[in-house]
Amino acid sequence: MTYLQGMGWALGLGALLALAGCGKHEMASAGAVAAEAVQSPEGAFLAYEHTVQLQLPGKEIAPRVKAVAEACQSATFGDCAVLNVSQQAGDAPRGTIKVRIAPKGVEPLIALAADKGEVTNRDTEAEDLAQQVADTRLMQDRLKNEHARLVQYQQRSDLAVADLLTLSQRLSEIEAGLQQADRDAAQQHRRIDTQLVTLDFESTNSQRNRSEIGRAFGDFGEIFTTSLAYMIRVAAGLLPLLIVGGFLLWCLRVWLRRRRAKKG
Repeated sequence: MTYLQGMGWALGLGALLALAGCGKHEMASAGAVAAEAVQSPEGAFLAYEHTVQLQLPGKEIAPRVKAVAEACQSATFGDCAVLNVSQQAGDAPRGTIKVRIAPKGVEPLIALAADKGEVTNRDTEAEDLAQQVADTRLMQDRLKNEHARLVQYQQRSDLAVADLLTLSQRLSEIEAGLQQADRDAAQQHRRIDTQLVTLDFESTNSQRNRSEIGRAFGDFGEIFTTSLAYMIRVAAGLLPLLIVGGFLLWCLRVWLRRRRAKKG
């Protein structure tokens, strides 16, 4: 009987562990799905942008910005380009880095940025470029068709010189338009195939509070001298009034004293 009970406990424990393992697997799968959920679906033309605000100890901000920039430039998490880096030292250090990276590298890059820190805010939005892509394709097709027709027309032997000059000018305009349309198409696909990530680093609340106290002590002398200067200006403004008022009061007292003396 004891043996059967032991077997029952073992089987029950095994079942719980199996369920726990399945649960972890499902959670991991859900996390993977969540990480990939912001990728543009097949056939869609969505340009994603992520803005992430993070808090780190002040001394960690500059090295972390550098680490993120190096990881991007070395393509550690996939194709990546650094677009902007800015840093601010002092009592309240800050840092910002903006990159354009392949979708699969977004989450690892944010994880690297948030290591030993905290993500305080995150915003993800997408711009639908379907209409822009369609307009660009339509423009490319129209210009290519017109270019082909004019090239065929240009090969005619009965064209006048003036017509040839006009055709050459129009062909140049079409080729310039095609180049611009190709650049627009490349930029649109770049925005669709990669995602813009902006990481804003700021020091932790405790450090910011200490910085505020430090700045308050640093501003003590300036505040004191400003207040003293204000009081001096007020005194300078009131002093003439006090002198004139005192003189008038003295005159009044003298007049009252003489009047009493005459009555007496």
